[in-house]
Amino acid sequence: MSAVELILLQRVEKLGQMGEIVTVKPGYARNFLLPQGKAIRANAHNRERFERERVQLEAQNLKRREEAERLSERMHGLSVILIRQAGDSGSLYGSVTTRDIAEATTKAGLTISRSQVILPEPIKQLGVYEVRVALHPEVSMQVSVNVARSEEEAERQARGEEIGAERDDDASGFV
Repeated sequence: MSAVELILLQRVEKLGQMGEIVTVKPGYARNFLLPQGKAIRANAHNRERFERERVQLEAQNLKRREEAERLSERMHGLSVILIRQAGDSGSLYGSVTTRDIAEATTKAGLTISRSQVILPEPIKQLGVYEVRVALHPEVSMQVSVNVARSEEEAERQARGEEIGAERDDDASGFV
């Protein structure tokens, strides 16, 4: 199947900036870019329409970016704690997903959707992780996610204590 030409209406990571004409696979256009309003087809009518509305679109984009930057500054250093069950080795019985992180940050005062959480792979171990949250295509912030078995363990992890090593020391005293 042939590629599709689109005009980007906003910056898309790893693809291009607003206003660029890009060539993508039909499925990517049909299933992601077009339904989410990130792009329009690059035909003659849409090119003319985009050029007429370009100033307005850039102004809206700038306003949304400034709001995202202010929010990022206000919520800088946000840390959330997720309590999960785990084995003795620190492996979780499930995994922490983007939905879990989005719900925790919403409870902490930053309302985001799970699509804004950028998690390269699910979290499957206890520990403290830095997770990127995209507030705007051009603005993102780091959120510290502390995954622990209990509140006390989360506090110890936040201080930098090694949870697994401490358990080994305790166990060696009983042998």
